Amino acid sequence: MNRLLQTLTKEEIQNLKIVEVKKGDTLFFEDEICKNVGLVIKGEIRIVSFLEDGREIIYNVLADGEMFGNNLIFSSSPNYRGDVIAQEDSLLYLLSKEDLLSLLKTNNEFLEAYLWTQAESGKQMNLKIKLLTFINAEDRLLYYLQINHSKIRYKSISDLAKTLYLSREVLSRLIHKLEKDGVIYIRDKTIVKS
Repeated sequence: MNRLLQTLTKEEIQNLKIVEVKKGDTLFFEDEICKNVGLVIKGEIRIVSFLEDGREIIYNVLADGEMFGNNLIFSSSPNYRGDVIAQEDSLLYLLSKEDLLSLLKTNNEFLEAYLWTQAESGKQMNLKIKLLTFINAEDRLLYYLQINHSKIRYKSISDLAKTLYLSREVLSRLIHKLEKDGVIYIRDKTIVKS
């Protein structure tokens, strides 16, 4: 269970607004004012913008236990930066700014868990920025290996590609090349630096 939800009483949970969305549903649109913090209970949500030529820019993919809107709701410009779309059938809690402030004031465990979540989100944002400073795909993968102690476990190449902000095709070719050159080896869905 999510760290934030573990801190809530049954009564507090009953007061939360539950939203069920189907795959492909848009919860919020780009430029819409953020009035709620979303907490993904189950499923996957993506935040994406669409370019005029139809291409999409994915800003974030959120899974079980992750939040969105938590930075926007207190911002001087609280507009969504992209559409918030269900990547798969999903279940979420929505908390208004007032409900969130009330929980932060009255539940110290929730406050601590919220601050921890915000700190972890900041760390992830810093990692994204650092990864994106590497224009070369090989440098990006090798840096990610370095910060993960020369070992990366992955579910699928597609998931790892999303983490590295690369296409699946580019990452597959790169892994094949680096394995052939003896820079890395792969065992049981784990990439290890040689």
